[in-house]
Amino acid sequence: MKSLCPIDAMIDAKYEQKASKKGAVRHMIRIILVDDHPIVREGLHALLSTQTDFQVIAQCANGEETLQRAETLQPDLILLDLEMPILDGVETIRRLRSLHLVQEPRIIVFTAFDDDDRIIHAIQAGANGYLLKNAPRDEIFQAIRITSAGGSILQPIVASKLFHHWSLQEKDALRQGQSESHRQNSPSPLVGNMPRAVPAGLVDVPIEALTEREREVLGLVAQGMPNKEIASHLVISERTVKFHVSSILSKLGATNRTEAVALAAQRGLITLR
Repeated sequence: MKSLCPIDAMIDAKYEQKASKKGAVRHMIRIILVDDHPIVREGLHALLSTQTDFQVIAQCANGEETLQRAETLQPDLILLDLEMPILDGVETIRRLRSLHLVQEPRIIVFTAFDDDDRIIHAIQAGANGYLLKNAPRDEIFQAIRITSAGGSILQPIVASKLFHHWSLQEKDALRQGQSESHRQNSPSPLVGNMPRAVPAGLVDVPIEALTEREREVLGLVAQGMPNKEIASHLVISERTVKFHVSSILSKLGATNRTEAVALAAQRGLITLR
């Protein structure tokens, strides 16, 4: 078993001391499940019920029902399928965003479809994350917690397609001579907060240097590993991983892991597959 490097040992001790002073109590996340297949809703309900910080407050079979329940129940998060009768997922997201609820819910698309158009339309409508239905249970749990806390989640395959589409748009805009202000006008909260493609002349501009350990962590983040798996892989504590991730975000000028991966890819630190 590998021993902690000095900096990791100090970070670990710091977080152990902090953890001993206060209990790690998680906020209860109130969730609405939306899918037109009852068996899928029931399966998700059973799965999420295994987590003490998740509370499924409603199940909906279509978009119209979702709008009504969202206004009444004010959920923290909506896990939403795209293919539904009466009102589909993308239009449901658009209408949810136009309701201006007292508490605007976070929205994760949960679908079997990974084609580019569906991803782009869902993100542009205002989705905060996009998960495929073959995602492992721990990845689903992590996505709900991160998104509920204000982050954005895209699986690597989804992120890769989104960034590819985004890159093509940037090239088209440059060819057409559009102004930067016009190109930054995006209806999507997620895309609007993502870093723009780095111009060719700035790719080599140095950013604040990452330590060797931060580069290791960044590489594992890019593979889609949650903090717990990164900690196990590097034989350090999960709290230490969180410290390194926070440092990486700061140095890259990113606000979340998705942006960090995008910026790292643009600067040639990692390769998205």
